[in-house]
Amino acid sequence: MASEFQRDKLRAMFEAFDADGNGYLEEADFAALAVRWGRLPRVRAESGLAARVENVMRGWWRQLSATVDADGDGRIDMDDLLHMVDLLPTVPEAVTATADTVFDAVDENGDGRISRDEHRHLIDTWHGRAIETGDVFDRLDQDGDGYLDRPEFAVLWTQFWTSDDPREPGNLMCGELPHGR
Repeated sequence: MASEFQRDKLRAMFEAFDADGNGYLEEADFAALAVRWGRLPRVRAESGLAARVENVMRGWWRQLSATVDADGDGRIDMDDLLHMVDLLPTVPEAVTATADTVFDAVDENGDGRISRDEHRHLIDTWHGRAIETGDVFDRLDQDGDGYLDRPEFAVLWTQFWTSDDPREPGNLMCGELPHGR
């Protein structure tokens, strides 16, 4: 059962993924999401990475449609999505696998670290528009070195998808969460 915090987090994710704004997640939304992520400089430049990104984005649809589209109508509403809350912690390997691909897509210069600007691009790409990030990066960068390396990123990404603790920094991975909507 989803907590209010998890509902807020999933609602923000739902809004980011619902490309046409019709109140449902459909396969076309995930195709649009793949196109959006495909615009990142490193993804555009590397065909192998582009294929991985496409597979992850479309894989999210395949996973959702197979597990939470109870009536099989090809449309997932917010109530359907809330069923993912109990499922995601049981498949940590799937969450971690997407972290590696997203990391590579966002690491624009390929230096093995995510900078503040690269993280801002992640947030903007996630939402499909420019988003004010404030001090989100500073709160994610727990060691204060100015970067997120791959292991840090994987922990934060997993927290984003599975955590029910608002104090865990990973919940800010895709920007500040709206509260009490």
